[in-house]
Formats: sequence, structure tokens, C-alpha cells
Amino acid sequence: MATDANHERPAGSPAAGVVHRLHERRETLATVESLTGGLLSAAIVEIAGVSGIYRGGLVTYATELKSQLAGVPEDLLAERGPVDPDVAVALAEGGRRRCGADWGLATTGVAGPEPQDGKPVGLVYVAAAGPTGAVVRRLDLDGGRDHIRSAAVIEALRLLTEQIQDAGDAVGPAAEDDDAPTPAGRR
Repeated sequence: MATDANHERPAGSPAAGVVHRLHERRETLATVESLTGGLLSAAIVEIAGVSGIYRGGLVTYATELKSQLAGVPEDLLAERGPVDPDVAVALAEGGRRRCGADWGLATTGVAGPEPQDGKPVGLVYVAAAGPTGAVVRRLDLDGGRDHIRSAAVIEALRLLTEQIQDAGDAVGPAAEDDDAPTPAGRR
């Protein structure tokens, strides 16, 4: 199992916690990844029962795809580049909107081996957007490329877990009636 930002192995599976909590709430998730290149979505889809909550994801490794696919404003990317807290939030919100999900989770940063656009190796932003708003966290990770990418996945899932908890234990309206269809997760 991979290690987190502090080089510690998480207790349990952060992805399983997210999947099970969203299933209980009858809410959905979408992901938008840059530096993690699909690792985040892979961690999520490994969990049994994920099809009930995971809408899909985008891997927007190229900067122009962040705008074209995830809807990040072109002027924001031109002004600040792809490794920026506001870009991370725009990725999370764009994934949420484009995939019709209750929650969006995004990663962007520099995994190395070289700095990018003046940003140091290990600078990562993870963002979560949901019904109560969006939040971003800056990570200053050390270690090699593999550790930076896997730690970003763990920390993104932790951020989403915190946001789900902060949104309260209320569940979607369909959860009150077991015969009701699962909501599509659209805004």
C-alpha cells in the first residue's frame, strides 16, 4: 500500500471510506486528474459497489485539456499555469459539472523529475467540490515521482472525506425511501 504525505501507511482504505460514505448518502463522485494520471480513479474503482456512486473521471494531463474538457477558464490557465489552487478548484467543479456528480475531486501538481513553469517538484494541490462549496489543500511533498503521485491520491481522498463529514450526516432524499431510484447526482 502507498504512503501518505508523512510517509505513513493509512489505516484502512481511504477510497473505501469515500465510496461507502457516498453510497450511504446516495451521492455521486467524479474525478479530474492531472499529475496522478488515473491513479485516483483507479483507487476508487477498485472498491466493490463503486458503480453506484462513481460517475466517471477525466485525465487532463495536457494544460489545454484542463480548459477543453474540464472547463477551467483559459485566462486562469494563461495567467497562473496549471499548478495553482484556483485551477485545482476549477478542475473539481468542472468534473462535478461535466459528469453530473454531487462531488468533484481533483489533483494537479508537479511530480517531477524536473520543476514545471517555475513550480517545484512536490508542489501539489488537491481540491474537492460539493453541495456545500469547494475547498483546496496545498501539499508540499517530498520523495520520488511515485511517492508524490500516490501520496496525492491519499491526501485527495482524505480531503473529500473531511468535506463529506463537514456536509453533515444528512443523506439524499432517495435514502429515505428504499424503493426510490438513486438520484443522478446532478446539481
